[in-house]
Amino acid sequence: MKKPIVPEDFKHYYHDWHFSPVIESDGTFYLSGVTAARKDKPISTDPGEQFHDAFYKLGVYLNAAGLTYDNIVEMTTFHIDLKKHIALFSSVKDAYIKAPYPAWSAIGVSEFIPENALVEMRIVARK
Repeated sequence: MKKPIVPEDFKHYYHDWHFSPVIESDGTFYLSGVTAARKDKPISTDPGEQFHDAFYKLGVYLNAAGLTYDNIVEMTTFHIDLKKHIALFSSVKDAYIKAPYPAWSAIGVSEFIPENALVEMRIVARK
């Protein structure tokens, strides 16, 4: 059985785009792609600020599911200009993700739906 988890600030995703920010199934939590996009703040054109904003939003999703960054077991990150930004992204990631580190794959892509987005994170977590 799957259970959708929709943080209050992101209910429009469920209603307008028809997806759950988080789905729990048998104790595993699957998070939809997380960018820095929010209704209350435009996506920053500064990569460092944008990466911090994306991890902030990831924290909101995790918190709504009763989880923390420590519960992440796998992350797949998709990047515009991967090689240009990977060192900065990694340093921002390390401010949030601590050892023991989750499995991680980083993939370069050409575009995202939100304007100016440089990264989208796909997360799997367990309690």
